[in-house]
Amino acid sequence: MAYETEDHEIQYCFPAINSSCIKGKHSSHESNIMYMFFSLLSAWTVFLNLLVIISISHFKKLHTPTNLIILSLAVADMLIGLLMPLEAMRLIEICWYFGDTFCGLFLAITGLLISASLYNLILIAVDRYVAVCHPLLYQQKITTTKTFIIICVCWVWSSAYNISFITDNGYFDPSRRTHRCYGECPFMINSAWSMTDLFLSFLFPCTVIIILYLKIFYVVHQQVKVINSLMKSGKCVTEGSSMRKSESKAALTLGIIVSVYLLCYIPYYILSLTVNTIIYFKIVRFLIWIVYINSSLNPLVYALFYRWFKVSVKHIFIKVFQTVSSLTDIFNNYNQSLK
Repeated sequence: MAYETEDHEIQYCFPAINSSCIKGKHSSHESNIMYMFFSLLSAWTVFLNLLVIISISHFKKLHTPTNLIILSLAVADMLIGLLMPLEAMRLIEICWYFGDTFCGLFLAITGLLISASLYNLILIAVDRYVAVCHPLLYQQKITTTKTFIIICVCWVWSSAYNISFITDNGYFDPSRRTHRCYGECPFMINSAWSMTDLFLSFLFPCTVIIILYLKIFYVVHQQVKVINSLMKSGKCVTEGSSMRKSESKAALTLGIIVSVYLLCYIPYYILSLTVNTIIYFKIVRFLIWIVYINSSLNPLVYALFYRWFKVSVKHIFIKVFQTVSSLTDIFNNYNQSLK
C-alpha cells in the first residue's frame, strides 16, 4: 500500500522515524476528491441533525418523550458527523498523526456514539411498543422526565462501557501495544472482550429491537384492519381510532429508521467479531463509512415521513429569531397549510 512519487520514493507518515507506517497509495487528485466528498458528507450530516436538534429543542409542542429520544439520537449522529474528517484522514492517508493516547480517546468516543445510538433505538422501540400495544398505559408509564433520566443512564452506561473496553484492550498501555508500525490507529479487541461485546453491542440490542417491532407490526396490522373495516362500513371513526392510526404511522416511520440502522450496522459488528486482533483495513474502513453514512440518513427519513419536521424547518428559517416562535403550534400550522 505504499504511495510512490514520480521518483518512486515511498512516502512515510513520519519520515524521521524508522518504524513509521507507509502512506496510502493515492494520487493528489484522488485524495482531493475523497477529502471533498467526506467533507461534504460531514457538513451535510452535521447540518441535517442540527436542524432536528433545533426543531425539537426550540418548539415546545415537540417536547414529547418520543421526540426526546429522537433528539438524543440526533445528537449522537451530529457528533459522528463531526468525527468524520478524522476518520477520512485515516482512510485516505492510512496515518494517525495524533499519538496513541488520542487514538484510544478517538476510538472510545466513536464507540460511545455508536453504543448511544444503538441504545437510543432500543428506547424508541420500547416507546413505540407501549404507545401502540398498550395505549392506555402510555401517558402514565412514559413521561418526559422518565425518558430524560433513562436517556442519561444510556449515555453514562455507553461511556463507561467504551472507556473500559478501550482501556482493557491496551490502548492506553504502551507495553501492550502491538502496532505493526508507528502512525496507525487500528481497532483491536482481545478474546476476553469478544463475547462480552458480541452480547452487549450486537445480540441483546438487536434481539430486543426486532422482537418489539415484530409485536408492533402485528398490532399495527390488526389495528389498520379494524379501522379500514369501520370506514368501509360507513361507521364514524372515533378520535381514539384516529390516534391509534397516528401512533401506527409513527411506529412504521421509526421502524424504517431502525431497519436502516440495522442494515448499516450489522455487517460491521459481524466483521469486527470474526477476528481477535487487527481487522483487515480496507473492509473495516468500508463498513465504518456505511455506519457513518447512517447518521446522515436518519434526518432524511424524518424529512420524508415526519410532518412536524418539515414545518419546523420552515419556521426555523423564517421565524426562529422571534421571541414567541418557540410557542408556535407546529401541528396546527401544518393542518392549516393543507386547507
